[in-house]
Amino acid sequence: MAGPSGIGKSPLARSLKRFYPELYRNVRMLVLYNSRDPRPGEQDGVDYHFRKREFIRGLDGDPRFVVMDVRGDLQALDLEELKRDLMRGDVFFEGNPFIGKLLAADKRLAGVERLSVFVAPLSMEEITYLKGIGQLDLSAVVTDIMRRKLLRRTKKQKGELSMKDLENIEKRAGSAFGEIRMAHFFDHVIPNHDGEDSENWDAFYYPVGDARKALLAFAGLLKGEKTETVERWPDGLVEGVNV
Repeated sequence: MAGPSGIGKSPLARSLKRFYPELYRNVRMLVLYNSRDPRPGEQDGVDYHFRKREFIRGLDGDPRFVVMDVRGDLQALDLEELKRDLMRGDVFFEGNPFIGKLLAADKRLAGVERLSVFVAPLSMEEITYLKGIGQLDLSAVVTDIMRRKLLRRTKKQKGELSMKDLENIEKRAGSAFGEIRMAHFFDHVIPNHDGEDSENWDAFYYPVGDARKALLAFAGLLKGEKTETVERWPDGLVEGVNV
């Protein structure tokens, strides 16, 4: 499962674990290496292998690893560890679309059955509508949507925001439009307006609003079902717009 930073991937995964334990029980989480500092509540070896930037840069060139610059952070995927985990059962990835795209199509994983899901801040209908508005910069709209989500998320996590926090938010928000252009590489797209900042995930007993729809859609896909909210985006859906 992949999508822009702050779109709601983490609370979606937590909700799946809580309300559909039978789907989550025997799944191993894919843990990447990451050069950034842990966020409040994140654990080394669980959310990421948090390492210094120099350490991850040193993995580049080793055929065992795939190293990528992701929104300014260096991340690395251990292919040998992934293959070992796949021999034991299903593996679940929750993270950025750059690694997600690689996992969905990389020839080194040929023969592995994969279910690729992209979580998007807008639906296909909304994108089509916005493209029809003359002189509208869709890139700026997506950036602003994700900027607001990221600002609210970071305030919930830290309270006061530093200049470094604001710079990081701008970098992540600015990357979002390019990331949704990758959605057509994924088998399924789940539109979700309740990002990681939304109280709809955990303020009540059960997720409500778009959080609930996203959870039902994701659980349905894992069970081999498909809900009306799941989309398949064609190549070029977000092309031909002002950037």
